[in-house]
Amino acid sequence: MSTEIDIERFARHIVLREIGGPGQQALGRARVTIIGAGGLGAPASLYLAAAGVGEITLIDPDTVSLDNLQRQILFRTDNVGASKVETGAAALRALNPGTQVSAIQTLLDSGNARELLTGADLILDGCDNFETRFAVNAASRALGIPLVSGAIGRWDGQVSLFNDGPDAPCYRCWVPEIPPDAETCARVGVVGALTGVIGSIMALEAIKHVCGAGETLVGRILLFDGLNMDSRTVKLKRDPGCPGCGGNPASGPGGQ
Repeated sequence: MSTEIDIERFARHIVLREIGGPGQQALGRARVTIIGAGGLGAPASLYLAAAGVGEITLIDPDTVSLDNLQRQILFRTDNVGASKVETGAAALRALNPGTQVSAIQTLLDSGNARELLTGADLILDGCDNFETRFAVNAASRALGIPLVSGAIGRWDGQVSLFNDGPDAPCYRCWVPEIPPDAETCARVGVVGALTGVIGSIMALEAIKHVCGAGETLVGRILLFDGLNMDSRTVKLKRDPGCPGCGGNPASGPGGQ
């Protein structure tokens, strides 16, 4: 974890009024866990390492496949067959040696989520299945760790910040159950550059949250339409009947 600021490396942050020296120090102290080292986790992790986040943990069970390379910019052709988290961690360390990067090659589920996420200050979830999303959300809520969640499909994407405080909605206030017609990128496709847009927005939300800059997406969902180049936000309140939080306040550091 960084204790001193590299003035030259982070000069463009330091001159920003909303970040400055204190914000850059906060980034250096931050511990961020990223679920999924693929389409969304790749750009998000690169920008967070470049931003000077002190500790990044990558969690993903998969190895690199050839069809990943259309959008997963952490990897190169000669990485096919290698561990995503180990390869990704090496790329992040090469980008910023001051960021401590941990690689965990495992599938996060309801049985191990709390153990894997304990100690993080912020969680980014860019995984590709609802079971993992629900497990991440439950652990985030229970541990009181805010959650930046992103999703993509075809030409569309969405981002929000969940569980950021006792009155904030959780992910299942937005998606209470697995949709019966849930689509996957493998089945319906996704334009590669969209992952860069949404993953970068996730990183931007993380930076804002850590630095206390601007207005985050807590209580709002950003919906992005890449085909028509349009975006909008919709408000989201905690749902008293939510199967994830039941309208109950979050616990832990981010709750009460």
